[in-house]
Amino acid sequence: MSEAKPKKSRDELLELLVVILLGVTALLTAWASWVGSLHGGNQATNYTTSNNLASEGNSEYNAGMQSLMQDMMLYNEINVLMIDQAFADDKGDEDEMEKISWKIDELIAANMSEALSEAFDWAMAETEARGESVSPFEMEGFVDTYFKAANDLLAQSQETLEQGKKDNASGDAFGLVTVVYSVVLFLLGIAGSFKGEKNKIAVICISCAAFLIATVYMFTIPMPTGFSLGSFFGGN
Repeated sequence: MSEAKPKKSRDELLELLVVILLGVTALLTAWASWVGSLHGGNQATNYTTSNNLASEGNSEYNAGMQSLMQDMMLYNEINVLMIDQAFADDKGDEDEMEKISWKIDELIAANMSEALSEAFDWAMAETEARGESVSPFEMEGFVDTYFKAANDLLAQSQETLEQGKKDNASGDAFGLVTVVYSVVLFLLGIAGSFKGEKNKIAVICISCAAFLIATVYMFTIPMPTGFSLGSFFGGN
């Protein structure tokens, strides 16, 4: 009787341990599955947002290119008038000079943006300083201004895409944790079927090791962006 009692006591302890591990593992499996699904939702949202931003960025790029072409055509028209003005100046034709000057002023006032106007003034100053014709579009950084909105949107698109990739990787990692927990649940489930105590203990030890590895790994995985338990229960 004295030998049977300790054996029974050990069996009861092992059974209690298995029950506790089963409960904790089941809870953590549900947690990992839920958080993994949140990452999956964030991934889908980020990919969609990235595509939308890329589409807007491409539209802005086309608009910027169109504006650049229009301004280049405007400058070419003004440049031709300035050449005619210089020719009239050489001939001493003041009336023609005045007429051309009026045309140039009207073109600038009606069609030239503030940015192009600043670049134009810079080009005129550089032309006078160098003694050769300088285009406003040679001004450093000026052409880039046409594509600033597009570049900002495309940069946001790439940043959002990278975040989506991170969410995808994190979701896959939580999926792996769920798989390991499922294996732990399976091992704990069959532990009671072993009659030999050593075999039972070996299976429980393997389960505990897998459980600890999966749990430690899970806590190294980033949580979804903006995750807050309070938000799911009416909190801020």
